[in-house]
Amino acid sequence: MMHAELTGVSQNISAVERETGLSKDVLRMWERRYGFPKPARDDNGERQYSLAETAKLRAIKRLMDIGSRPGKIIGLSLAELNALAEARTPLRRDSAIPAMERDIVSMLQMHDAAVLQHALAQWLMREGLQRFVVETLAPLNRLVGEAWMRGELHVFQEHLYTELVQASLRTAINTFPRHAGHPRVLLTTLPSEQHGLGVLMVEALLVPEGAHCVSLGPQTPLDDIRLATSAHGIDIVALSFSSAFPVRQAADSLARLRRHLPASVALWAGGEMTRRIRKMLPGVLLVPDLGGSIAALRSWRASNVNLPMS
Repeated sequence: MMHAELTGVSQNISAVERETGLSKDVLRMWERRYGFPKPARDDNGERQYSLAETAKLRAIKRLMDIGSRPGKIIGLSLAELNALAEARTPLRRDSAIPAMERDIVSMLQMHDAAVLQHALAQWLMREGLQRFVVETLAPLNRLVGEAWMRGELHVFQEHLYTELVQASLRTAINTFPRHAGHPRVLLTTLPSEQHGLGVLMVEALLVPEGAHCVSLGPQTPLDDIRLATSAHGIDIVALSFSSAFPVRQAADSLARLRRHLPASVALWAGGEMTRRIRKMLPGVLLVPDLGGSIAALRSWRASNVNLPMS
């Protein structure tokens, strides 16, 4: 494991958020609801988390990414969490992993950013944008995430990977002509959802379908989403949620946003968190599978045949 000794060092809440992918709101909520984590306080009253707590939070996040509910696993020890994760996501045999995919983690460990960027570009060119996103990038994200959770990658290496992927996707997206017609899709996340790669991946799927995408990046306040929807003549508002986003908070925010959007504007919610929603959200289309956004777009078009598409 790369990570430092788990005693004698502490991190503030911002550092833990970066290290684990769990938002500050989630960390505070778990502290209240489950009694974990139990951060100490510094002289200014700011939360300070031990590296042991951070390691356990990282393991919990890893299990949440494959469908576990935090309330069911938060009481387990770090060893129990890691064993459960390994049992549910056993390492694939080398023969089942394409050579390029095996090399990605090695490139990150060796700090070969230029080589990795070239590899992503070649991969994308060979497969085409939509296939690359669904068949290659989505599993690759999980592979890199798992390597990070196991301590095989530092957080800066995982961040570098994300930046290189985003650069590759933006370059590919910009090769497509921008259509002036419909649908016009607004892409963003809610204020406490800092992960923007999912939004960009959805854009990469919709642009080749002729959708006009307006991306605001991550963390847009609800009022600004409403204002942008009006300003850009948006037909569809699409929000992305990572696995750690609290379901109740998402449901409440989506309900509020739905009330403040015109009835003619569709509201989509996608990402891993939406798999945990057990009840219907009136006026909200749940798209938990990345590739489902293409089917949702085609369904929208079938229902709006009188609008000009380009």
